[in-house]
Amino acid sequence: MITEKKFPMTAAGKLKLEEELEHLITVKRKEVVERIKIARDFGDLSENSEYDSAKEEQAFIEGRISSIEGMIRNAVIINESEFNTDEVQLGNTVTFKELPDGDEETYTIVGSAEANPIEGLISNDSPIAKGLMGHKKGDEVKINTPGGEMSVTIVEIK
Repeated sequence: MITEKKFPMTAAGKLKLEEELEHLITVKRKEVVERIKIARDFGDLSENSEYDSAKEEQAFIEGRISSIEGMIRNAVIINESEFNTDEVQLGNTVTFKELPDGDEETYTIVGSAEANPIEGLISNDSPIAKGLMGHKKGDEVKINTPGGEMSVTIVEIK
């Protein structure tokens, strides 16, 4: 029997996925069906770029719906009341300083389903998160990244 991948996430992350799913089903799906209907009225489908574009968008939307449904079905909610700030773990917000004289950076370590580096949310599967996990405030950590090894000092764990 194949077990599906579990998706650790915060309650807020799950809610955000549920909202995206609702929008895709109730708004985007209907919009693309209407675009396909209009494109069909243009005639010959073999050379109809509007039809091809709409069909590609439909495939993307349906794939995203399926993906989100799987993530929600296999969500494992991180209990924020059980967060340990003694050492870095999933759900913590970590501030670290790149060595020797880099700027401080702050990230929250979340599951891959809600990762968004632009918003400061990094996946627990990312090299930085993997390198920080299990370490304590004040620890100097060497992290292997695709761009090479970096050294950081953990400044704060929340």
